[in-house]
Amino acid sequence: MREASELRKLFLLRPDIAFLNHGSFGACPQPVFAAYQAWQRELEREPVEFLGRRFEALMAQARADLAHFLGADPPNLVFMPNATTAMNTVARSLPLAPGDEVLSTDHEYGAVDRMWSQICAEKGARYVRAQIPVPVRSTQDIAQAVKAWASSRTRVLSLSHITSPTALLFPVEGLVRWAKERGIMTVIDGAHAPGQIPLALEALGADFYVGNAHKWLMAPKGAAFLHARPEVQPLLKPLAISWGAEIRERPGEAPFVDEHEWQGTRDISAYLAVSAAIEFWKALQLAAGDCPMPSPAGGSPPSVERPGTPARGRTSGALCPANGRFFVPPLRPQGRAENPVDPIWGRSPPHRLERPCPFAPLHPRLQHVG
Repeated sequence: MREASELRKLFLLRPDIAFLNHGSFGACPQPVFAAYQAWQRELEREPVEFLGRRFEALMAQARADLAHFLGADPPNLVFMPNATTAMNTVARSLPLAPGDEVLSTDHEYGAVDRMWSQICAEKGARYVRAQIPVPVRSTQDIAQAVKAWASSRTRVLSLSHITSPTALLFPVEGLVRWAKERGIMTVIDGAHAPGQIPLALEALGADFYVGNAHKWLMAPKGAAFLHARPEVQPLLKPLAISWGAEIRERPGEAPFVDEHEWQGTRDISAYLAVSAAIEFWKALQLAAGDCPMPSPAGGSPPSVERPGTPARGRTSGALCPANGRFFVPPLRPQGRAENPVDPIWGRSPPHRLERPCPFAPLHPRLQHVG
């Protein structure tokens, strides 16, 4: 496996930053960023040909590459600029009626929590947050807590696959099956999943699954996706109605793709560079042969860990240290108080450490939210 100092050279990061926070805005590796810029230059060489004549074929290939990586069928997948937009596309399309309930948890991403709260208020529905106390001892605790908050009025179950504020891997496989048996629609926010855990979206069977490629998969910013089962695709209405609506002259592989793929003029280079990001990610996994990924969807049930859990010395059955899959050694080696040396940097630590902190929102308007 390459030394960490060698891996740093593959990124564009400032030399004084130890960047551990791919969960907020992932750093894009130089080879992937070069592919992204190459697509941008290609677009500008002949914009009409690129967007007017080559768009469909280019996007189809990029979707096929991403679908293969996610264990999905390409006609069930569309690109989105971010997971928040994808979640809003789903939430604003669902036929909620007064008295219906949307069940989620108190571990959800702030933007999604606000989204459900507002949409439920607009439609007269009730937004229910299942309370899941920490520390969580097992995935059974999570599943039981979620089920305990369901009622005969529950119409939608919205869960994070990996939670943003608490970095827990939720047992979505079992909860999706449980919800399906009760006629409850499932919306899974997998913003942090691609690149951290293997996915098999068709096998998972969630009605809707959204995720980001620009976090742990390290694609350029503005690369995300929405996956929907064929049976529920007719429910989805694009946030922007454009040429894909009611297309008759040149129908594509699926109305779902037609309606959501063309959203007016935009730079699609980030989507097209996802293929390069996947190849880069695969190369890293191949080089790090001593760091296998956890079992895919349908495998053994996950347990719960927090970021930075050492790869060695874990208790039996412990799986994904979500939102921080790579072991980060301590900056100060034990027994040496003087002149601490960072094992990653091979010298004194950098001036700044960029790491996730769920209790200090990045957006300045949220700094004083209690």
